[in-house]
Amino acid sequence: MLRNIFKVFAVLLIISGVIWILQGVNILPGSFMTGDPQWAINGAITAVIGSALLWFLSRKK
Repeated sequence: MLRNIFKVFAVLLIISGVIWILQGVNILPGSFMTGDPQWAINGAITAVIGSALLWFLSRKK
């Protein structure tokens, strides 16, 4: 059960990271993050952390 909660958290990290990347590179406008490259970097880091967490949790025991 706890494993599934962490998987959902990992997917949410990936989704938010991608949104931050798109806002940082000015593809997804509408917030204070739009056009700020620092948010693209933060988003990439967040998406990588989420991907690593999802990979770690999806491994067979």
